[in-house]
Order: sequence, then structure tokens, then C-alpha cells
Amino acid sequence: MKLRNQSIKESLTGYLFISPQMLIFLVFLVYPIFEGIRLSLYQINYTSEKFVGLDNYVTLFNDPIFFKALLNTVVFVVFIVVLTVGFALFVSSAVFDKNAKYVSFIRGSYYVPVMVSMVVMSMVWSFLLNPANGLISYFSQEMNLGTVNLLGKTTTVLPVIIFVTFATNVGQAIILYIAAMVGVPKDLFEAAEVDGANRWHVITKILIPSVSSTTIYIAIINIIAVLKIFVVIQLLTGGGPNNASVTLMYYLYNNAFKYNQLGVASAVGVIMFLITLLLSVPQLRALIKDM
Repeated sequence: MKLRNQSIKESLTGYLFISPQMLIFLVFLVYPIFEGIRLSLYQINYTSEKFVGLDNYVTLFNDPIFFKALLNTVVFVVFIVVLTVGFALFVSSAVFDKNAKYVSFIRGSYYVPVMVSMVVMSMVWSFLLNPANGLISYFSQEMNLGTVNLLGKTTTVLPVIIFVTFATNVGQAIILYIAAMVGVPKDLFEAAEVDGANRWHVITKILIPSVSSTTIYIAIINIIAVLKIFVVIQLLTGGGPNNASVTLMYYLYNNAFKYNQLGVASAVGVIMFLITLLLSVPQLRALIKDM
């Protein structure tokens, strides 16, 4: 009886410690999800709500701009994840076993853009890419190549925004990869050296498989970050030209705050939530497998 009371007391103490976090989780994460699902079934004006069922979703699927935003978001996700994972793996595998000061310099160099606000980075790139008085256009004119307007063309605006987002976020992935590679058992490298393995075999047969859980984590956080991308679109292009750079988050913003279609915007939010939930399944399976 005494042991049982002691166990209940310890459990109660644990629940009291996590209760503030659980309360924040329920109020700011769980409640908005259910409220968003509810709002997606209503036509909302400033003072009234009218139940319309799935009409907001029908409106979405009849809007070509929604499919344009969905396609752009998929392109963003694929390129950002592939570029980030590939480049971070390349840099990390090249420096992880080098001198500690050199590794610290590399980590710091790539991590500086991560510490800077996305708003500031977007303003810097906006200055560089401005066709009228930007630095890139200036050098182009000095070389008699004419004015460069990369953000004003439908063929170049998406690759430019992908590059800006990639350059801003890749430092975090490099930090995570280097930390994971440093933790790989040294015995594996010594055994590979005894067997005569070259560096390419060490990277492909030991390093990359050993950091697979980190790769999944980096892929998931980049997918979620790209789904939420908004600031760089708002400051650099405003979704243009001709909706060439509009994404799901920017489409949601336009419906909610420009067109006052809160029900349609909530429907977009529900679809984004389902996509994120679906893409998180591999990470959850990997975490359960490692337990």
C-alpha cells in the first residue's frame, strides 16, 4: 500500500511538471486545428457565419490559382529538400574529421544566415536583385549585358526564391549533420581503414547510413518550413509575376486578409495540415523504430 501511494505521488508530481506545457499545447496547437476545420465549413462575414458544408473546398478545387500554388509548393519542397540534404551531406562529410578549429569556422560561416531574420535576408536579396538599382543588375550593365530582372520573369522567379530560401536555411542542416557524424563510432572507421576502404566508400557505406535518422529529421523540418514559407514571397515578389511564385501559404494569406474569404482560407489551412501530417509519418515511423 505504501509503495502504491509513493508511485501515485511520483506520477502526480510528473503530471504537475508537464501540465503547463500540455496546457499551452492544447490551447495554441490542438484548439486551432479543430477551430480551423470548423471554420472551413462556414461562409464567414464580419458579423455572421453560415454553414456551407464542403462548398469552400469545391471553390478551392475550381480555382486554377490554387493548383498553381499547390504545384509551386511541391516544386519548392522537392528542390529545397534535395538541395539542402545533398549540399549539407557534402559539406559535413568533407569537414567532420578535420581540425576542430576548422570545423568550428565552417559551422559558424554557414550558420550566420540562419541567425539573421528572414525579413532582413529578404530585404538584402531584394536590394541585390532590384533591376533598377540592384547590385546584380549594376554589374550586369557594367559588363554590357543589359538590365537583369530575375524576379520579373516567370521562368526565373521560382529558381531565385528557391536559391534564397536554400542559402538562408542550409546552415542548420550542416550543424545537425556534423554533430551526427562526430558521434559515429570510431571503430567503424578503423575497421574500414584496415580493409583498405577509400573515402568514398567510408562516406557511402558508413557515414550516410549512420546519419539516416538525421536525414529524415532534416527532410521533415525543411518540408514543414517550406509549407509555411511566406515572408520571402511577400517581400520579393508578392506572388508574381502572373502568380508564378504564389505558394499555399501566400494563397491562404490572400484569401484571409485581401479577399476576406476566411472560410476558403481555413480550407487551405486544413489541406496544408493534412499534407504536413501525411509527410510526418516517415519521421514518426523512424522514431518508433529507434525506440
